[in-house]
Amino acid sequence: MFIDSVEFTVSSGKGGQGCASFRREKFVVKGGPDGGDGGRGGDVYFQVDSNTDTLSWYKGRTVLKAENGKPGMGRNMTGKSAPALTLIVPPGTQVIDAQTDEVLFDLLEEGQKVKLLEGGKGGLGNVHFKNSRNQRPTYFQPGLPGEKREIRLELKLIADVGLVGYPNVGKSTLISTVSNAEPEIANYEFTTLTPKLGVVEVGEYSSFVMADIPGIIDGASEGRGLGLEFLRHIERTKTLLFTIDVANYRTIVDQYAVLKEELKKFSEELSGRNYAIALTKVDAYYGEDLHEDIKNFIKELGLEVSNSNDFGFDSNLPYFIQDLTMSRFDSSKPFFILPISSVTHLNTKSIRFALYELLGQSK
Repeated sequence: MFIDSVEFTVSSGKGGQGCASFRREKFVVKGGPDGGDGGRGGDVYFQVDSNTDTLSWYKGRTVLKAENGKPGMGRNMTGKSAPALTLIVPPGTQVIDAQTDEVLFDLLEEGQKVKLLEGGKGGLGNVHFKNSRNQRPTYFQPGLPGEKREIRLELKLIADVGLVGYPNVGKSTLISTVSNAEPEIANYEFTTLTPKLGVVEVGEYSSFVMADIPGIIDGASEGRGLGLEFLRHIERTKTLLFTIDVANYRTIVDQYAVLKEELKKFSEELSGRNYAIALTKVDAYYGEDLHEDIKNFIKELGLEVSNSNDFGFDSNLPYFIQDLTMSRFDSSKPFFILPISSVTHLNTKSIRFALYELLGQSK
């Protein structure tokens, strides 16, 4: 089960109490106090493990608590300190204070380990309170209490390219074609119910990670559909790939306008990321003139149809790509607008290299 948000209370351990004890041995007269100190309570840590990709372990757990320290004992024996409670999370997890919404930690790197709560200090035994005026102290300290905090964990997947589009526009088919991901593919909306990651190979030594999220619909920023719930997963992506279905009953322009608007409502920063546009399902187009529709869409965005073909595109369909030799990369415009077909593999190889080039502009 894919779980990407959980909330619970976490507590560090209480310190063990000190001991009030006196030395009692044969032939030792008035041996004096020998009560040991209490052990320290367990700390609470978070550690990143890339072998974990979900927060499902925390589902149903409302309280997590480190162990308490053991009490001190006679003969100056200190109680055993409690082991730390280490909570394992996948890369991309944010630790958030549930009451203030403050982000406490943003855990990204494999093996990263941070301390959230410190265990209580153990109490001192009566041996520490012996002096010239009180040679028989019976006083000892209780252990200090641990710390307690209500937190929320939110998982935001780490990817280089995030796919954005309406439901059933070919995002899952595309990521299954160009990467090693194996998402469910079917001819109905909201086939993708959870985010999927795939590694896209570009040549022998280069690759990047692509993320597919459930489709975005009109009003997603207001809570409709599934897209809003998972939009957090593309917040970390360097670039976005808008997937627009040319065979959809919605026009290309309408789909693009809604996606841009919903992203902007969700996050101004996210809507300003570098992006490109893939026009999917060109093999299923049933309109009058696909060439003309694509040209009109490119012109609608104030762009011009490209004449050069640097990425070896597989068809003579109109497309746009920024000319980086003539001018500086403009992040307000798409890096490319490319017609593709995942079924016939039209331009699926070329789009890998084009996206890899776009990632180079996003560094």
